[in-house]
Amino acid sequence: MISVIFDLDGTLVDSEPNYYESGRRTLERHGVPDFTWEQHSRFIGIGTLETLEILKDRYGIPAPVEQLLAEQNAAYLELARTRTEVFPQMRGLVERLYAEGVPMAVASGSSREAIDAVLAGTGLDASLTTVVSAEEVARGKPAPDVFLEAARRLGAEPADCVVVEDAAPGARAAHAAGMGCVVVPYAADIADDPAFASAGLLFRGGQPEFSADAAYAWLSARAASRAARGTV
Repeated sequence: MISVIFDLDGTLVDSEPNYYESGRRTLERHGVPDFTWEQHSRFIGIGTLETLEILKDRYGIPAPVEQLLAEQNAAYLELARTRTEVFPQMRGLVERLYAEGVPMAVASGSSREAIDAVLAGTGLDASLTTVVSAEEVARGKPAPDVFLEAARRLGAEPADCVVVEDAAPGARAAHAAGMGCVVVPYAADIADDPAFASAGLLFRGGQPEFSADAAYAWLSARAASRAARGTV
């Protein structure tokens, strides 16, 4: 049986506005005004801790990165519980896979507390009960650790897993893990990123183009092909 591992932010849910606002508030508190969406967008797909380490060095912020992370997480959680939107077609795919008993997990660069807040606030926690945060592994994306740990918890071989991702670091992590990958770019203008070249299925137009039916058909075909070869 095939297993499906979802990235969370930008893939299942449109959480980037919340990450941007929480990061903007944190930076402003530490003397960095006017942090723009354009600047934030360069860090999409990179974990919050890794992003803050870069920004701390770039702006010469004296506060420890642990303090910055705690402040941003507190601001994000406040937003995440009430202002996170699930992409409708993604919810449809999750519900269909859940109904058919397909093993699923969430593997994210976010903190476990943030992941749980989003899943509970959106109701996705009813279907997605296996969760791995980058806090629980040695290395975040683009290293494969978070996806390999998700596969381990699902009791699945990496080759029998498909990752659903929106960003280049996640696609690289899926490839490094030896997993299939469905890519739905968070921004359509990054669809030509070389990291997406190995994707089994690429929705070049991003979420507006994503179809639960198309993704389900591709996953079903992949599972059938592997079963025919005796690999599932």
